[in-house]
Amino acid sequence: MKLLWFHLMPYTELPEDFRQKHPSVWVDIHSSLFDPKRAHLMYNDFMDEMEFAADCGFDAVCCNEHHSNGYGLMPSPNLIASALSRRTRDTAICVMGNSLALYNPPTRVAEEFAMIDVISGGRLIAGFPVGTPMDTCYCYGQNPSLLRERYLEAHDLVMKAWQEADTFAFNGRFNQQRYVNIWPRPVQRPHPPVWIPGGGSIETWQWCARMDYVYAYLSYFGYKDGKATMDGFWSEMSRLGKDRNPYRAGFLQFVGVAESREKAMELYREPAEYFYGRCLYTDSRWATPPGYVTEGTMRAGMQSQVGRAASLAAREDARNATQMEDIVERGYVIIGSPDEVVEQLTEVATSLNVGHLMLLLQYGNMNKALTKYNTKLFSEAVMPKLKPLFDEWEDRWWPQPMASAERAEVAPFVPGLAAE
Repeated sequence: MKLLWFHLMPYTELPEDFRQKHPSVWVDIHSSLFDPKRAHLMYNDFMDEMEFAADCGFDAVCCNEHHSNGYGLMPSPNLIASALSRRTRDTAICVMGNSLALYNPPTRVAEEFAMIDVISGGRLIAGFPVGTPMDTCYCYGQNPSLLRERYLEAHDLVMKAWQEADTFAFNGRFNQQRYVNIWPRPVQRPHPPVWIPGGGSIETWQWCARMDYVYAYLSYFGYKDGKATMDGFWSEMSRLGKDRNPYRAGFLQFVGVAESREKAMELYREPAEYFYGRCLYTDSRWATPPGYVTEGTMRAGMQSQVGRAASLAAREDARNATQMEDIVERGYVIIGSPDEVVEQLTEVATSLNVGHLMLLLQYGNMNKALTKYNTKLFSEAVMPKLKPLFDEWEDRWWPQPMASAERAEVAPFVPGLAAE
């Protein structure tokens, strides 16, 4: 089993009365709440935490793309991934990912992902999300009814740019380029492994099956709520004649581990309540623009993660789910002693049949000391007992880096050296 350390990079100093005085954490969150000098410290803490996770032996560190919000300060995950590529050695770099429809031209994604793959020596996992409606339709002004068409065309251009040896012309509906010839080219051939983050769209399941990509369910609401979605995914894989290789899928879960359950409740109460009370507070008017949700998904009665989080019903329900006891009871955050967390995560992995478990061990306003404590204890007391799961299956969707002896050494950071 692969265990990936995921960071959302949330703004950690939203005021206590945020829900009372502000309509949303996304799109129109007021600029007066952002302090660049405080964010300078946040970014550097976040980077330290991701490098620490790599040092602790996680299989990958993950970052993602969002815009105009206090939920995740990562408008360009490629900048983060590039720095991590230079400061880590063997850990995979999972960019989850670049919202393809937002790049003009999309060859920018092909070039930057190739750079990351080259700098890291072939450790990139390339995530291609459609993107939330807040990011794509409102912050970046894309027409929701054309978003998936733009996305699919951009995908085709990126994949051809990675694999075509000769300069070629591309003439699509949204992209016309006479000369496509990207430099650099990725280390991994024919291309880095592609993962598709999703929130439950049937068409996304079908596309992942057709393209042989990993489907990564990035759930806000934990494994109990995610069971129906993952059951639907595996049912669709069976209908399409695909095997149940658990490495076809990934799942995101919030976790807090401590010496005891009581201690975990004490330590992780504030960051969990901060995340569900403030970071996920999205105005419903941003959630489901007409044309964003596909017809097939609507007919199946499914709703996107963002749509659910921002719906009027969910916002009302959230008033009753911002206390730690409710958050834990609903499975949004798994907490407990190492043995208790092992037991719960084993259930998550086996019941959802997911071989790539993405872990949020920093969330809300969790500080660096607590994040490192959570990460280290998980790596030492939980990770070794989960790794043997699914050993009978081959993970065909994992990076294939250059041989260790061929790769550049990671330059150690020496304080004060640059000043000399």
